[in-house]
Amino acid sequence: MQEELNQFERNEVWELVSRPSNQSVNITRWVFRNKMDENGIIVRNKARLVAQGFNQEEGIDYEETFAPVARLEAIRMLLAFACFKDFVLYQMDVKSAFLNGFINEEVYVEQPPGFQSFNFPNHVFKLKRHFIV
Repeated sequence: MQEELNQFERNEVWELVSRPSNQSVNITRWVFRNKMDENGIIVRNKARLVAQGFNQEEGIDYEETFAPVARLEAIRMLLAFACFKDFVLYQMDVKSAFLNGFINEEVYVEQPPGFQSFNFPNHVFKLKRHFIV
């Protein structure tokens, strides 16, 4: 879990600010998953911090949403083009990916459970960047 938070800090994903009175704040929680090798043996445990955005309203708290999932047609097209051009493709497993863009809207999330700031326990994080986990 600490590794996940260190990546957020290193990539300047958020900043600790006072709780806003006129904006909703999303709850965060940890999601755990086991990474296994090809034989089904657990190689390592992964922890991901996710924001629960069910208390947001479209048009008020955000304008659009997206899912970082490639469509099957796009993957097929990429593979066909790579075969046609004799390109070499590599599969990669990344720990986390951060998009280049900054967020235009104001999005606030609670401090992660178990990792609240001692100096500012009532503050929240204001997201500065898009991130994909």
